[in-house]
Amino acid sequence: MIHELEERVLSRAEVIQAVEGGKPSRIPCVMTQWWGEGLREQYGDRLDALDRYPNDVVQLWITNPASYEKMNLSWEWNSTGIHDADPILDDWAKLDEFIEKLPKPEFDEELQRAAEAAVKARKDDRYIMLSWWNLFFERPWALRGMQELMIDYYTEPENVLRLHAALCDTYCAYIQTAHEWFAPDAFFSSDDLGHQTGSMMSPALFHELIYPFYKKIGDALKQCKMHFWLHSCGDNTELLDDLISAGLDVFHPVQKHTMDAPVLVDRFADRVTFLAGIDVQHGLQEKDVAGVRAEVRELIDTFDRPRGRMCIAAGNGIVSGTPYENIEAFLDEAVKYGAQHRSRMNG
Repeated sequence: MIHELEERVLSRAEVIQAVEGGKPSRIPCVMTQWWGEGLREQYGDRLDALDRYPNDVVQLWITNPASYEKMNLSWEWNSTGIHDADPILDDWAKLDEFIEKLPKPEFDEELQRAAEAAVKARKDDRYIMLSWWNLFFERPWALRGMQELMIDYYTEPENVLRLHAALCDTYCAYIQTAHEWFAPDAFFSSDDLGHQTGSMMSPALFHELIYPFYKKIGDALKQCKMHFWLHSCGDNTELLDDLISAGLDVFHPVQKHTMDAPVLVDRFADRVTFLAGIDVQHGLQEKDVAGVRAEVRELIDTFDRPRGRMCIAAGNGIVSGTPYENIEAFLDEAVKYGAQHRSRMNG
């Protein structure tokens, strides 16, 4: 059973300490209970018992603003649910209307509900995070289709830049409105910028077509005194300099078998906080309980530095087929060893 000090939810101030290089009493647990495809169907209400383990960040999720259901487009779109081959913006001739009909945050009911939910979280002294999936790579690839977008980078760069600029203006408007309505501490989003052995595009192309808009998001967040958290699967090593320069504060998940964790800590030790994710593809599925606990300890030993700058998470959604006892061991060790390691670091 976890110790009372370990199981309590961390305060807003302690999460801020972890992100900014202070000395929290425990490594924050963020997205550790990320239930992926089929897990709820497999275990049902048994998963609710794991709610006894702390989640140190309140994530207020909304649908990406540039979503079909938030817009009044003149064409029909029947989603198949395959976001890399199910394009909404299948013809650049539709771009003008698409940009014109991007939503306004002040009329977004999801954002209004997030503001209402933030009231209790603020009273409870919780760290609050506005969250939606996809930014300037994943959202365009869902809008255009992966293959088309990759070609667009070379044949339609002006349209790509127009789309990115419109998305950026909309995202910044949402961030500013959220700041005015409920002052979240952070913004979380995603762009799977890497594959198994490198980035999805060259660093030079990223810098030309995508980096300027990351920088605008980073600047908007700094003005609102919000941290910038990003999930990106795959090998992001060669893009991290640009991402940090753009204002990224927290990077997730440092995918195992694609990125070299000790090298990243050496290179970026005091420039970014790592939301280090346990390997959900192999470690969590294939190891026994002792092996899972050992992997958690190795993760913490690698990333937790004297001045903090680490949180811990699942590397991605924990899917069906993952042994229940392994999930429990991961959550338990993350809390226990996260407190023990911090105690030693804090002296």
